[in-house]
Amino acid sequence: MERGVLKLGTRGSPLAMRQAELVARALRNRWPDLEVTLIPIKTSGDKLLDVQLAQVGGKGLFVKEIEDALLADQIDLAVHSLKDLPVTLPSGLRVGAVMVREDPLDALVARDGRQFTGLPTESRIGTSSLRRQVQLLHRRPDLLIVPLRGNVETRLRKLETLGLDAVVLAAAGLIRLGLQDRITERLQPDLSLPAIGQGALAIEIREDDQRVASLVHGLDHRETRLATTAERAFLRRLGGSCVTPIAAFGQIEGESLRLTGMVASLDGKRMVKQVHRGDAGAPEEVGHALAEQLLAAGAEEILREIDPHLLARHG
Repeated sequence: MERGVLKLGTRGSPLAMRQAELVARALRNRWPDLEVTLIPIKTSGDKLLDVQLAQVGGKGLFVKEIEDALLADQIDLAVHSLKDLPVTLPSGLRVGAVMVREDPLDALVARDGRQFTGLPTESRIGTSSLRRQVQLLHRRPDLLIVPLRGNVETRLRKLETLGLDAVVLAAAGLIRLGLQDRITERLQPDLSLPAIGQGALAIEIREDDQRVASLVHGLDHRETRLATTAERAFLRRLGGSCVTPIAAFGQIEGESLRLTGMVASLDGKRMVKQVHRGDAGAPEEVGHALAEQLLAAGAEEILREIDPHLLARHG
């Protein structure tokens, strides 16, 4: 491959820059003559730090400006946390590669080193995620949830400044920033099912850019791609957003794909959670099948209460 320059767009937070550098390093390793330049782009989600994501449009706020730059040829590719990437991409863009998944679980960081079951009654727990909130309250209705925004380091500081007993963050972010020693407990999926795509990095490219497609193709990790494709198909069928407590986690087991999915009410009191196994080579079918399974088991009623038009738009 002839020498060239690749402009890689990313959010400007320390974690986003670290993740973009991981991708840049992987590209340089594969193509030693390639010059990769990181282009930090400030997104709406980075500017609106004083409100909850659910109130201002959800996770798409972390990608729109980056996607606009990609469509305008200002950058050649974009790196996102896959969990931030909406399941429907703008016309002209596609996911060129999904990198190997880091630890997909949620992590508890407790001020006094306690594990989740050992937290005192009415402990104050900081989280920015409705998905995490409902699952924690489902198990421990006594907990007091404190809304938390900001980058990883900011949220860790708020553990002290807000007098919180613990915060819950993605384990992958802590690991990538070298902060894994702060993790008190990795929350297992039976307690806190991860966000769709959590721990995976997506490389977004223009559909018609064959040069960049060939450069990033080798970074695609088959098992991660299959598992997260099933998770995203599940979310797409349910029409999920930041105001709908939905989670899913796919695991490749030989030639089969095991997908666990969850839908909960906003207060965490009602929860539908099931597992579906299917052909790993047909991840979208597995995702759709689990979604239909959950809808029939009570998730449809929960989702219609949250948003009566949700399923009509995505069914």
